[in-house]
Amino acid sequence: MALATRTERRPPTVVRLWRSTIGKKTVMAVSGAIMLLYLVFHMLGNLKVFFGPDEMNGYAHWLRTIGEPVLHQEWFLWLARVGLLAAVLAHGVAAYQLSRRDLAARPVGYQHRRARTSYATRTMRWGGVILALFVVWHILDLTTGHVNPNGEPGRPYENVVATFNTWYGNAIYGVAMVAVGLHIRHGFFSAAQTLGAGSATRDRALRLTANGLALVLTLGFLAVPIGVMTGVVE
Repeated sequence: MALATRTERRPPTVVRLWRSTIGKKTVMAVSGAIMLLYLVFHMLGNLKVFFGPDEMNGYAHWLRTIGEPVLHQEWFLWLARVGLLAAVLAHGVAAYQLSRRDLAARPVGYQHRRARTSYATRTMRWGGVILALFVVWHILDLTTGHVNPNGEPGRPYENVVATFNTWYGNAIYGVAMVAVGLHIRHGFFSAAQTLGAGSATRDRALRLTANGLALVLTLGFLAVPIGVMTGVVE
């Protein structure tokens, strides 16, 4: 009697990709690109505060009506929020799992040779924690208004001014924006390497681009609290 052979069922390609190190790095790179694109548009929207309350509040109202009449009011915003949340979760889970995998594979005696890499990894790790906590505070402050001194729905200009007229609002925002800059500086270059854009001839240009993006976004976001503190925005 012939013995029946059992063929092991291989996991789907997507599952195998996710389980691999390169797959997790690719997820981090793609989700990071999505978040970077969001940050660019968010910064540009924030800078409308320098054009007065009508411009800023009108822009906020326009965001809630994108897609009408095909979409109901705020549907686009919620779709964007869900997509952004998915990117954040994918980014965070992949980063955590890669960090655990890296620690498990690293010999103790080899640590001193990776001081520079370890510093960058720690910066990204703690920067991610700081940003996660900041997002929660930022939502409670300028989205729901629960911790905002003004807390008036539909009046983002007034709420922004109220936040940055407090010392703690400026401190929290300042620390978070420095973390954003450091995260982009290291993350952009790493993502480019993962997606195959890096090479011996292009690495210098990629580093300059990463540094430039980090600087522009950090200064762009910090311009708002500085504008309120100096009285340019009031």
